[in-house]
Amino acid sequence: MRRVLVVDDEEAVRSAVKRRLEREGYEVDLAGSQAEGLELLKAGKTPYDVVVTDMVMESPTSGLELLQAALSTDVFTEVIVLTAYGNVTNAVESMKRGAFDYVEKNIPGIDVFELLALKLDQAMERRRTSLATLRKMEVYSQGNPSQ
Repeated sequence: MRRVLVVDDEEAVRSAVKRRLEREGYEVDLAGSQAEGLELLKAGKTPYDVVVTDMVMESPTSGLELLQAALSTDVFTEVIVLTAYGNVTNAVESMKRGAFDYVEKNIPGIDVFELLALKLDQAMERRRTSLATLRKMEVYSQGNPSQ
């Protein structure tokens, strides 16, 4: 199952994202705050495949803090920063810190939920590729490339 954590302080956004992603076959957990998102990241026995987080919640850096926590839990977790307050500085900082992508909620003429579903598919593909490469490296480091 493809596991996704959606962290956003707007209930309407969380619900809409959850409905859209569940239609695509994702298992979606929701958090309404940075603190709740951090709890779910720490409590999970299995890491999330993708985390979608709002940039600004309790603080202007809530999204960056969740990004760091997600990658600290599992370096292969892909993080998409979703924001209503898009600016180049935040986008660059998110990408520098390891975000898969940075998506603005309010793009005129664009169905943001459709765009987010596309970005999640791309993030899942990158995660699968990264994990497959890691497995190959482990096999070769053990001297048994025939597996």
